[in-house]
Amino acid sequence: MITIQTAEFVISNTQVEKCPQDNLPEYAFIGRSNVGKSSLINMLTNHSKLAMTSSTPGKTLLINHFLINKQWYLVDLPGYGYALRGKKIQEQLKNIIESYILQREQLTNLFVLIDIRHEPQKNDMDFIRWLGEHGIPFSIIFTKADKLNFATARDSVKKYMDTLHEEWEELPPYFVSSAEKKTGKDEILDYIDKINKSMKE
Repeated sequence: MITIQTAEFVISNTQVEKCPQDNLPEYAFIGRSNVGKSSLINMLTNHSKLAMTSSTPGKTLLINHFLINKQWYLVDLPGYGYALRGKKIQEQLKNIIESYILQREQLTNLFVLIDIRHEPQKNDMDFIRWLGEHGIPFSIIFTKADKLNFATARDSVKKYMDTLHEEWEELPPYFVSSAEKKTGKDEILDYIDKINKSMKE
């Protein structure tokens, strides 16, 4: 079981060329605005304020690198699909996200965060489809599981994965999480740990 002992903010930027150059594996987190990304990152790293949470959706406008245990990076990416932003900022965010995902060789896995309370959303499905078209390794984290009872949460996940199965022969790994109750923490960190170990073999 991986234990996060140190989590250090390293750099924020809008250009993939300025990301750290030390070739450590990177695990990036992305999702629609207000999906609970900052809360999840803080829960995983045992830091209440590592990633800044906000009641205002769409606050993350930068690529944020956090060095974990001096061995790998957790990367906080801007959210997508926030309609209240102007067209120009939406386009800038799209460019930041796409350039990082497509050009960053150190990207080891992208965690796509989905709010478990909602039906499959078009912008999530479009984004996941885009990842598949470009061969990007990704996993899904269903957030805010504490907002539903167990049976409803299970049915919500099944509906989402069934929708994906209509287009995908092989489904991505997925995790169910709650930042409030620390659900899914061990499973997500174990998954990262296994990938890191497999890269050293």
